[in-house]
Amino acid sequence: MSTSEAGLRPTPDLNGQPIERVQRDGVEYVVLGTAHVSRSSVEAVQALLANETFNAIAVELCESRAQGMRDPEAFKQMDLFRVIREGKAGMVAASLVLSTFQKRLADQYGIQPGAEMKAAMDGAVELDVPLWLVDREVGTTLKRAWHSVGFWQRFGLLGGLLASVFERETIDEKEIEKLKQGDMLESAFSEFANESAPLYRSLIAERDAYMAARLREEAGRSVTANPCKVLVVIGAGHLKGLCEHLRIQQADPSVTVADLAKTPPKAQWPKWLAVGLVLLIFAAIGYAFHRNAALGAQALRDWVLFTGGFSALGALLARAHPLSILAAFVAGPVKPFRPGIPSGGISAMVEAWVRRPRVADFESLRDDIVHWSGWWTNRVARTLLNFFLVSLGTIVGEYTAGIHIIKNLF
Repeated sequence: MSTSEAGLRPTPDLNGQPIERVQRDGVEYVVLGTAHVSRSSVEAVQALLANETFNAIAVELCESRAQGMRDPEAFKQMDLFRVIREGKAGMVAASLVLSTFQKRLADQYGIQPGAEMKAAMDGAVELDVPLWLVDREVGTTLKRAWHSVGFWQRFGLLGGLLASVFERETIDEKEIEKLKQGDMLESAFSEFANESAPLYRSLIAERDAYMAARLREEAGRSVTANPCKVLVVIGAGHLKGLCEHLRIQQADPSVTVADLAKTPPKAQWPKWLAVGLVLLIFAAIGYAFHRNAALGAQALRDWVLFTGGFSALGALLARAHPLSILAAFVAGPVKPFRPGIPSGGISAMVEAWVRRPRVADFESLRDDIVHWSGWWTNRVARTLLNFFLVSLGTIVGEYTAGIHIIKNLF
């Protein structure tokens, strides 16, 4: 239904804005599609709030993203040791990379990423109506997207993320408005989301269904007026799919929400492949000792030098402190004896301890990592970089050591 058909007084702020209205279970959902970096989207939210009366406001945010908007400085309180110890370094790095993609667009036009969501949240406070956070947790979405594609496609995802950070081409504001046809997460992964059906499903289609179910769930829980009118502010890439789900969904919304909020289990084959490789190498070392002590000592030395050396090389490339490099060298060879604790984690914790991040590092983190050099000069970013490069170096060292040891035996 168009804006004029719905009886809404046309205003310059709403001309051409993608708006749909859906009636479901006695509730009218006024769904506004927005671009996440757009002045006109902010104005559209403000115009709807000024011209119509709503009983609730829903936004395309999860609790963690909403908290980030309420308190932009909260990340400065991040416990880096805890992030590394709990294995969340990858998720933190991915979130930072996505935020730099939005920031690059925002810096060009002087508007903060998600300003239209912030306007809707502020409107809920000013009008004293409930605020519904209906999007899936961003961490769950990224994990489901990661697990939805094959091994080689994951390298493409990483490349897409990095490209979104370091791209320097100026984007015309007309192109910004074209983001109304897409989604910020989809845009960050660029062509991969368009060419990969599983990735599109995780980033877009699943969230369409999830948000529709969350709207129904909140409406069933919160509706006190009849009829109830809810303003729904979402990225326009979700407009068509969400409205379709709102019209046709029949399953219990809580069941749909629980099913789509599940974190996919980790694939077991990489773990067993790694275990098999290490057992094979250790068997080869044992066989070398069986043949003669000198050959066994040489094989054991190769294991230490290759795994420790490549781990230390990763720390060196991250420009880590000498103690962090030493920690990487020691941790690499003993990695098989402490499963679940990557050598990158040990080296990164030493780095964070020796070069404890300063308040200024947290304050400038998002600005620093937009540039290549920032990953080495900012202490928080360098610690995360150290984690990844050392972990990668250890894996390379294990395979190199295995090939070298077995080659020397036969």
